[in-house]
Amino acid sequence: MAITDTSADELGKPAVRFSSGGWKSARVIICVEMAERFAYFGITSNLITYLTGPLGESTASAAENVNAWIGTMAFLPLLWAFVADSFLGRYRTIIISSSLYILGLGLLSFSAMIPSHSKDSNQLQVTLFVSSLCLVAIGQSGYKPCVKVFGADQFDGNDLVEAKAKSSYFNWLMFGSCISISTTRLVSSYIQENLSWSLGFGIPTVSMILALFLFLSGTKSYRFSNERGGKKNPFARIGRVFMEAIKNKRKQDLDIANPNESLLLFPHQSSKQFRFLDRAAISCGKAEIEEAKAVLRLVPIWTTCLVYAIVYAQSPTFFTKQGATMNRSISPGLLVPAATLQCFINLTALVFIPAYDCLFVPIARSFTQIPSGITMLQRIGTGISLCILAMVIAALVETKRLQTARDDPTIPMSVWWLVPQYVVYGVADVFTMVGLQEFFYDQVPSELRSVGMALNLSIYGAGNFLSSFMISLIDKVTSQSGQTSWFDNDLNKAHLDYFYWLLACLTFIGLGAYLWFAKSYVYNKPNTFY
Repeated sequence: MAITDTSADELGKPAVRFSSGGWKSARVIICVEMAERFAYFGITSNLITYLTGPLGESTASAAENVNAWIGTMAFLPLLWAFVADSFLGRYRTIIISSSLYILGLGLLSFSAMIPSHSKDSNQLQVTLFVSSLCLVAIGQSGYKPCVKVFGADQFDGNDLVEAKAKSSYFNWLMFGSCISISTTRLVSSYIQENLSWSLGFGIPTVSMILALFLFLSGTKSYRFSNERGGKKNPFARIGRVFMEAIKNKRKQDLDIANPNESLLLFPHQSSKQFRFLDRAAISCGKAEIEEAKAVLRLVPIWTTCLVYAIVYAQSPTFFTKQGATMNRSISPGLLVPAATLQCFINLTALVFIPAYDCLFVPIARSFTQIPSGITMLQRIGTGISLCILAMVIAALVETKRLQTARDDPTIPMSVWWLVPQYVVYGVADVFTMVGLQEFFYDQVPSELRSVGMALNLSIYGAGNFLSSFMISLIDKVTSQSGQTSWFDNDLNKAHLDYFYWLLACLTFIGLGAYLWFAKSYVYNKPNTFY
């Protein structure tokens, strides 16, 4: 009977490989993720339309608020991940945060029921709306990093077969998510704009209740990570390394004072980086120092991936508003909701992920001898380069849309012109989004994997905040002296094309910085092939 070395079952006994975890449990987690993604994108995809419609905000203000809210949800996981990895564990954190998530979604649906006939009722609606979004942010931030890691924990990284399956897990997790996201963007967006905002927010609430039920139903088959094994808190260990290195900064470098000892202490290539941390060897063990270096090596990659996140933030905001100004008629009396066009991102991923996992990876593996076909950093860089192409296409299409509007305002340009930029977005996500998930899961100490996934999510948070800051700054600068803002409420007078060209240039610069750091990056496991 094969048991795993780092996992236990629900009773705390060593997990049996063939009766727990693996794809059996991972499929449950993928279904849970699908239900949650249906709920999340059921409210975020069309949130800018709700803000500029029933709540009466300006386009620029609504875009800033959406970016700020999404950004907050991407930073809060760092706090939840600390709680999960240090105290509660991922399983309990998922249950608690999901309950808060459901409460927030229910309150959001209720807030949309309140008629805004008077100033007082409108104020109550806004108060409940803001409160509900806060609850959703808190709940989703605890759920998001833990559930992805919990699913990956169902595979034993020490087993060759399961290690390969773990890489595929991230691909199929996104595949399942894309099915749900496409469905909710078609269904929820149509219901919200044509039937009822309250019903359109209520359906995601039911979906999240289903997600929690599915998660609880798989409890008996899960593997629970027990890699800490009685060691002290990982945050305390890593923090101690930095403190000891600072305390000993005036002492002679250990490798100069005793090169033989240094060679014995730090035999791996990774130890050649961040040599200042070696000073902590007086009080800390080699493994603790290597953990600290592994975390520190993530910083340049995290920073240079922000450009991808800034580009990623445009789809649910300006792309949606851009589509709202175009001809969306597919038959007399039937309009395509602008937010529904985001489905093309997910539909592209649905087509590309199986091709990537079943065709590209085996072919690339035959040349590179790497189980995943290409390295994680190569995969991420490919997606960032595609973001440049997406922004160039978006800028060219917006230029043509503006020209069409000036030539004959009564005949708007067809909304299908936006499809190419969404398609390139989808391919870029398959490379970069999945690559970042796998990278931040694999390259952090095993006890900090929730934190690693939270760091991945925080990239999108920082990207949304930077996007919000850029929009606010550009709006103020370009609207001075009576000039028309790039983000004017009348998009036919605005200049989103200038903004897209700016993002293309920034992404190109960011890609150059990313390649510089990726070239010198040393994976934290000498035997890793990812």
